[in-house]
Amino acid sequence: MKYELMTDSAALANLVARFAADDAVIVDTEFMRRDTYYPQPALVQLCFPGAPDKAWLIDPLAIDDISPLRALFENPEVVKVLHSASEDLEVFQVYLGTQPLPLFDTQRAAAFAGLGFSLGYRALVEAVSGLELAKGETRSDWLARPLSDAQLDYAAADVIPLLPVYRHLRERLDASGRSDWVLEDGAAAAAEASAPPAPSYTRVKSAWKLKPRQLAALALVCDWRDERARRLDKPRSWILADKVCLALAQRLPANMGQLRGVPDMPQAVVRKQGEVLLDLVGEASGLPEDELPLPLGKPLDAGQRDELKKLKAAAAALARDWQVEPEALLSSRDYELMVRLAHGERLERPRRWSGWREQAVVAPLLQAVGLEA
Repeated sequence: MKYELMTDSAALANLVARFAADDAVIVDTEFMRRDTYYPQPALVQLCFPGAPDKAWLIDPLAIDDISPLRALFENPEVVKVLHSASEDLEVFQVYLGTQPLPLFDTQRAAAFAGLGFSLGYRALVEAVSGLELAKGETRSDWLARPLSDAQLDYAAADVIPLLPVYRHLRERLDASGRSDWVLEDGAAAAAEASAPPAPSYTRVKSAWKLKPRQLAALALVCDWRDERARRLDKPRSWILADKVCLALAQRLPANMGQLRGVPDMPQAVVRKQGEVLLDLVGEASGLPEDELPLPLGKPLDAGQRDELKKLKAAAAALARDWQVEPEALLSSRDYELMVRLAHGERLERPRRWSGWREQAVVAPLLQAVGLEA
């Protein structure tokens, strides 16, 4: 694979200017996230139709002025092509403060083309072009410098072969009128990546079992933990594990002795942050009833699980009619959300239910569970 490693801001600006007229750019990233809260960008790979046999490997550790890359990502005339983009989008939000739009995710495109759902990059390249790519440097330390020839070859191979795959998928989907489906889903994914995340207490396993006041304590403790993790740039679990947050909320300790008795509570945390944690529990204990959070939804019961199966079967029938992969229509969480809405839970309908999906998929399925779209 031909590539050029870019460590100079002026060279980056010249590169973006050189290919300003291209209608697309292939994009990938290499990043690390072993012991940090935020992903650490280590390389951004680009391949342009104007030079389809070459990759440009941008070194975020060396280039100070990334504004040309940001401008490229924000250019509405250039389609950004990525494969399985979700983790990359998080990297770009941290690194660039923007998202690559319009976004064409080749993994999703393959599902709409009937080639399979969640196809890996190498499997897709082989399926479309017959090219077999080595796995190589998947576990490399991408933050180490200098990068090895093997790492650079691997990084280039993550973008150059995707250009003809993109052209093939785009041609197929343009013919079936589904290219806009991919672009709409790309816009929704980018919006989700740039939006504030849902409160982390809602994702704590078994939190639905808590009473409202316990849930208030869990929310306050998780908010404190998350803020500290962001400030120190450390994983949440390094500050306080989910199971400890849950146990603390269940126990509602009122003093240091009770705090020490919380299952799996690190004693170092008690020594250093014990007063803070007790204050948070005390704050939750003093909240008026009308300020307590609503209980979280319980797992679906047997009858609701039957409804879930019927919804998935109806979606699978739609997918067969359209010759697409059923998982591309909606995710499992969408079907569960529909069932919960049908049973009167007050939940917000997600953005991903709009656009092409709204009338083609969401409306008939909601009607199947007795709801209006």
